[in-house]
Amino acid sequence: MRYRKLGKTGICVSELGFGTIPILSGSVPVLPEYFSPDVPTAVDIMKHAFGLGCNFYDAAIPEEYGDAEYKLGVFSREIAEKYGREKIIISDKARYYDGGDMYNAVIKSRENLGTSPDIYFVHQVDPENTERVFGKYGALDALCDLKAEGKIGFTGIASHYYDVLLRGAKDPRVDVLQGSGNIFERGMLDRIKNETAFSEKGFILNKVYAAGVLIGVFGVEELIGGILNYPFSSALIGMGTIEQVESAMGREITPRSYSFEQVNKRIKTKFEPIPCTRCQRCKCPHGTEIHTMFRQYNYYFLGKNFWALKKLGLNIKFAREYCLRCETRECEANCPMRLHIPELIGMIGRLAERHINFE
Repeated sequence: MRYRKLGKTGICVSELGFGTIPILSGSVPVLPEYFSPDVPTAVDIMKHAFGLGCNFYDAAIPEEYGDAEYKLGVFSREIAEKYGREKIIISDKARYYDGGDMYNAVIKSRENLGTSPDIYFVHQVDPENTERVFGKYGALDALCDLKAEGKIGFTGIASHYYDVLLRGAKDPRVDVLQGSGNIFERGMLDRIKNETAFSEKGFILNKVYAAGVLIGVFGVEELIGGILNYPFSSALIGMGTIEQVESAMGREITPRSYSFEQVNKRIKTKFEPIPCTRCQRCKCPHGTEIHTMFRQYNYYFLGKNFWALKKLGLNIKFAREYCLRCETRECEANCPMRLHIPELIGMIGRLAERHINFE
């Protein structure tokens, strides 16, 4: 296992981290497959990763990740007793945007974990809630207070949106960022790589397997090796069995380089994807998240059909109406892939119509 610096925190984290979604139990509507192991089994899986050099473990509050936070707490206590608490780095997160709610969430997380999280993230910050998070008395202010009180180690912002992460990169109150990317959805990673503001922060990468949909099209070594040249601190891998831990961490994976065209060509053996890197330059004046629409379409054909349709059903009807009437088409002008966006939105609308009752 190789290790990387976590920005300016003074911490070194394993190049591959342990994502705890697959070890949760319960009815939490998460994306990847999960295995519902009992507590001893879940702890053994995390211990196996620890034995292979993994020192970074990421969870979220029970409302988001079921009982994963509790299981991580049991694991951390056993590691602390045998090796010392400093041997592992724990990050946790909660989707609260106001300061009071975030403060209370952290206090509860500390109880569930039985220890202080080394990093605590405001989870899934979106454009709609950015001002609440970064503003006075927002969630970020609360994390700063908690850090000053010694209740957490470092502050974090987690988001799937480049503009939100960029704001975090430029904010001195933020220590660590967490964002998504993989060898197919690489647009945001490419932008982060070329933006100097991010070099000051620790960066945790998630969705390396694209919520599991790229497994089968690509091997584990290809998916992990293909992202190792990006400047992240640790890449989270969701693992629910010892076999999956071995697959990801049981050997040193060599960095490799794949062009987007190579990746797209491989996916074409399964279906004709929309070749969108999710760079998020396609701004829509009506608020349609074009890159998210394209992701849902691709995920539908890569095996996440129920979840993808559920997401598309939230606003595809309105997005299609606005898109087809749009005269400026600024989104197309800003798209590096030169995609014909209104036509593609229309195609996605027809797919959704066949499966969703819009009445």
